[in-house]
Amino acid sequence: MQKELCWFGLNVILICLMWLPYILNALLKTGILPALTYSKELILSDWAIRAKKAHANAVENFVVFAPVFILCLQFGHNNESLLCAVQVYFFARLAHYVLYIANVPFGRTLSFAVGWAATLYLAFQLV
Repeated sequence: MQKELCWFGLNVILICLMWLPYILNALLKTGILPALTYSKELILSDWAIRAKKAHANAVENFVVFAPVFILCLQFGHNNESLLCAVQVYFFARLAHYVLYIANVPFGRTLSFAVGWAATLYLAFQLV
């Protein structure tokens, strides 16, 4: 399997796991029934609210990154640059998630911009 696809898969796994911290927080704070239903009583810690927003942001950005990555792979663009871009995207999104939860000023914005730049880099490879 190509290294690029392995890193792409790691991005998918990362996004798939991002919901766990905030749902666990909801389970601990409000109990099983309110956490697993659409109860208005759902209470989250401030960090868990940020984790939920970071997860939503990761999904929204992956919707753009994934097709661009797949098109680059399909059209046989430079594998070294593709590998570098998908690795940069992974670490930028991981940093964004952690920095968003930790509420680090400017950290989430910078990491978001790095992931966005990796997406744009791949998009320009297609043009």
